[in-house]
Amino acid sequence: MASRSHEVDIAPFTIWNSAFEDRMSLLAKLEESHRAVRKKFLLHRLIVVASLPQQLADRKDLGVHYEELNQRLQRYYQGDAITGLLLLYPTCMLHVIESSSEVLVSLLQDLRDMQEQPHCVLIEAPRVLVMSHDLPSRLFQQWSYKVLNVPARVGGMLSRDGLEKEEEEDTDTLVSTALSMLLKLGNHLLKATKGSKMPLGSVLDAVPEMIVPQDILVQLLSRGDLLSPQQYLQAYHTPLHILMDSERTWPPPEQLRCEF
Repeated sequence: MASRSHEVDIAPFTIWNSAFEDRMSLLAKLEESHRAVRKKFLLHRLIVVASLPQQLADRKDLGVHYEELNQRLQRYYQGDAITGLLLLYPTCMLHVIESSSEVLVSLLQDLRDMQEQPHCVLIEAPRVLVMSHDLPSRLFQQWSYKVLNVPARVGGMLSRDGLEKEEEEDTDTLVSTALSMLLKLGNHLLKATKGSKMPLGSVLDAVPEMIVPQDILVQLLSRGDLLSPQQYLQAYHTPLHILMDSERTWPPPEQLRCEF
């Protein structure tokens, strides 16, 4: 009887300990799952610019190309959502894409492949404007494109305050101006389209002053400072070699030998 009484006394503690261990293991599993998701998918943003060939009859063909490419990538990289904005100017394009690093590398490879085609009719001379890593949030809710019918400006450039400037800006200033305008445009679109059924094209038509001027993109494409997709991918896949200080001396120092 004493032995049975003892078993009855410890049973509640055994059940409580078992339940506590189950709760802890469930919490540990959830934390491990969240860590795995965060490790698998970090948000990055790629911004590229490119000239449009004169033989491109309909700029919508480029938009359709990226729509189909995005669908293929999302089927292959399931769970890696693609958001962004493709602006098609009369003579050039500006493309902002937000997704995982694998998706963005695939988009760069597609640009490289198109550029290497002898008679590509969709783009010319693509350049990487910027690649941003580990972003806290998205700037766009979905991916879309817009055909812009803006006249090409002749003469001075536009400064950040919208005033015309006769002197030529350096590349860093042009990039900074374009990024600043893109961030303002993205924040405006995020607020204007949230919970609204208004199409994106109508929102963009209402704020033409927020759209990066075509002249800035033309100036950027004329500079040699920006990397092409091929150059960026080559730098991306090239291993990092660190040159030690000892390798800079001649003759090389003798190897130290340990004698026991």
